[in-house]
Amino acid sequence: MHQHTFVICAYKKSPYLEACIQSLKKQTVPSEIIMVTSTPNEHISEMSVKYGIPLYISEGGGSITRDWNFGYAKADAAYVTITHQDDIYLEHYAENVLQHMNSSKRPLIYFSDYYELRGSKVEKSNTLLRVKRLMLLPLRIKGLQNSRFVRRRILSFGSPICCPSVAYAKENLPGVVFREGFWSCEDWEAWEMISRRKGSFLYESRPMMYHRIHEDSATTSIIEGNARSREEYQMYCKFWPKWFAQIITKTYAEGQKSNSLDR
Repeated sequence: MHQHTFVICAYKKSPYLEACIQSLKKQTVPSEIIMVTSTPNEHISEMSVKYGIPLYISEGGGSITRDWNFGYAKADAAYVTITHQDDIYLEHYAENVLQHMNSSKRPLIYFSDYYELRGSKVEKSNTLLRVKRLMLLPLRIKGLQNSRFVRRRILSFGSPICCPSVAYAKENLPGVVFREGFWSCEDWEAWEMISRRKGSFLYESRPMMYHRIHEDSATTSIIEGNARSREEYQMYCKFWPKWFAQIITKTYAEGQKSNSLDR
């Protein structure tokens, strides 16, 4: 078993896939890299051959959660990062994952701060990033990373965890992490489930990746379709009475606009 695996979830023909692969190849500590897809095409196959990356094809049809669960199952490693094909991982990401995971008695997930990538511009701070960093302040204290109470209070107001920055400690987690039926809050729903388990949420407050925001991203499409608000309400109901969940959902609806390229 490898210590750490990057699982690239490739979808259709992304112009950013090769840059993502190159960032994984430049890691200071090499990790296994595999690629999975439910939309096989010539572009993905070419990238697989060019960089010597094993490619696994999901035959069951694609959804975000199905693709992620398929990739998660294919990774034969203690720690797994579900890699988003449009994102860039900084060279010390894998090294940092191993440092945190191997120093924890019972790790659950590792995740880091991040910068946004909009076109060729790296955005290091904006309202959304500042809010997320504020929410995660308690987890900068090592002694609180094991606290179920603290992480559930953080998650009760939203999900400040950057999904593509997360590495999963497979031995301490279930075989299926993402629940079918969620399209925009599938990661938040997973964190809520994992937050109930015994172990640590390992937070690296230094940015370890660039998360790309662009008009063709799944998140942007979901926001435009208002699906996110419906799922957010379901998530808030896991922490709060329904009447209060409605208030929070309406209050935070404006925050969805931060994913817009035009803001």
